[in-house]
Amino acid sequence: MAAKHNAEYEASELYKIRHSAAHVMAEAVLEKFPNGKVAIGPAIADGFYYDFDLPRTLTPEDLDEIENRMKEIIKGKFIFTRKAVSAEEAKSVFKDQPYKLELIEGLEKGGLDEDGNPTDEKPEISLYFQNNFVDLCRGPHVDNTSEINPKAIKLMNVSGAYWRGDEKRPMLQRIYGTAFEKPEELKDYLWKLEEAKKRDHRKLGKELDLFSISDEVGQGLILWHPKGAKIRKLVENFWSEEHEKWGYDFVYTPHIGKSQLWETSGHLGFYNENMYSPIDIEGTKYYIKPMNCPFHLYIYKSNTRSYRDLPIRYAEEGTVYRYERSGVLHGLTRVRGFTQDDAHHFCRPDQMPGEIDFTVEFSLHMLHSFGFQKIQAYLSTKPEKSVGDPERWAAAEAALEASLKRHNLPYEVDAGGGAFYGPKIDFKVNDAIGREWQLSTIQFDFNEPERFDINYIGEDGQPNRPYMIHRALLGSLERFFGVLIEHYGGAFPSWLAPIQAELIPIADRHVDYANEVAAQLKMEGIRVHVDSRSDRMNAKIRDAQNQKIPYMLVIGDKEMENGEVALRKRSGENPGPMKISEFVSLCKDEVAQKI
Repeated sequence: MAAKHNAEYEASELYKIRHSAAHVMAEAVLEKFPNGKVAIGPAIADGFYYDFDLPRTLTPEDLDEIENRMKEIIKGKFIFTRKAVSAEEAKSVFKDQPYKLELIEGLEKGGLDEDGNPTDEKPEISLYFQNNFVDLCRGPHVDNTSEINPKAIKLMNVSGAYWRGDEKRPMLQRIYGTAFEKPEELKDYLWKLEEAKKRDHRKLGKELDLFSISDEVGQGLILWHPKGAKIRKLVENFWSEEHEKWGYDFVYTPHIGKSQLWETSGHLGFYNENMYSPIDIEGTKYYIKPMNCPFHLYIYKSNTRSYRDLPIRYAEEGTVYRYERSGVLHGLTRVRGFTQDDAHHFCRPDQMPGEIDFTVEFSLHMLHSFGFQKIQAYLSTKPEKSVGDPERWAAAEAALEASLKRHNLPYEVDAGGGAFYGPKIDFKVNDAIGREWQLSTIQFDFNEPERFDINYIGEDGQPNRPYMIHRALLGSLERFFGVLIEHYGGAFPSWLAPIQAELIPIADRHVDYANEVAAQLKMEGIRVHVDSRSDRMNAKIRDAQNQKIPYMLVIGDKEMENGEVALRKRSGENPGPMKISEFVSLCKDEVAQKI
């Protein structure tokens, strides 16, 4: 899938604009630092970057100056000219540029492109010229600089980057920028970046007191605070209730298993680098589990299964542990210990299409329930190296694709992108600001049923191999929680809010009544908190708003006399005084609607 998207992007006008803008930026930088050394400068998904070896560290003021010079160069309408050259000619052009000389050597030998990335071909060495700048480059570019809109470019920041990604090589300065065809597109992009900063789950997790990560405990290990744990519990409760309604059986499995288990599953052979070191127990090696599926297979194997027993659906919120390198850890979305909402389906071949429909419908139901309406599907098919009967692969792929069509889901095909053990569907959702997150996966497995030799007795009285489907709906509770935080910006809908109503007594004499109201609301199942501080009412309201609590119930003399509360909503609505029973009805109605 990534390859397809990359090919489409590299053929687009936007890619040419960004690639060309990178060259213009490099020209402006070398004008400012004539003795500077240049490395690579590609277009990337959201813009472009260029790496430089410069005599001093760049400042924000430098970026402003470079960006302004870029706009002047753009106005010059300088033509981008390509010239194919020999390795010797290229070395002559870049005789004072050591990083370019190293890249030329890679091109000359073959196996590397002009950016130092591995390639199966031996690319032609070519240069691109514009104005006073030349770069080792294969393009593509716009015809001339005026095709870059000066009002639609922006230099973003500077970071450090090791040459060729090797920490033993020089540290360079990487300037990131972006470019679009229209100024409005740049404006929208910058707004999304600012909004993303506001919604960052790491920032909101601290501000809202939801979770933390401690060096003393260990990186990538999440400490759930009471408010975050409450939301997690609400998610888990809903998950369990819906799974029970939809006919799943719940199972629980251990956190460790004997080495033999992981040898049989293939994890020690294929996944060992992501597993933690073994534990020696009475001379036998045990491993902390990176997956739940082998345990589910042994539950299946614990009894003889008939064709009449199928389909069997096991579901578990099972905590697993994987050795993620410290450099890729990221808040809740990349961790070392996480709880997968796993399910494994075992079915007969004739049941397989219906089982896929069932899983797709259930996945969509759950994602919609959490407020995700825009969903894109990706179908990954048989790779060159695979296990399992080709006919089963074809049937599974056809069933997956047919189900997507029946559900009128937009989807893209990633030809050859499936795992070696089976094809799959991935569901990606768009959050409130349009970012895409992968959540659900429906994955066939033709490997483990063979490895674990699982069967059912068919109508013919003979052992038959069932189909096995892995399904992770939310992905993991940790990552899903991170996505939820960013999707809602911490302002969770009332059904998920850890505190649904904040009672705000105006003066100390109103506190007792506030506590009475709180007790009534708790009996109705509403999650409440009384702000009994002696602070001013406006300060309490501001704090409740900052904590993104859906309902604020202000209590003064009038409310006490009339047995009421004065309702203010997080949205800014101010319905005013109402009976407690009225508020209960309103709250329960909105919770039921998941708003």
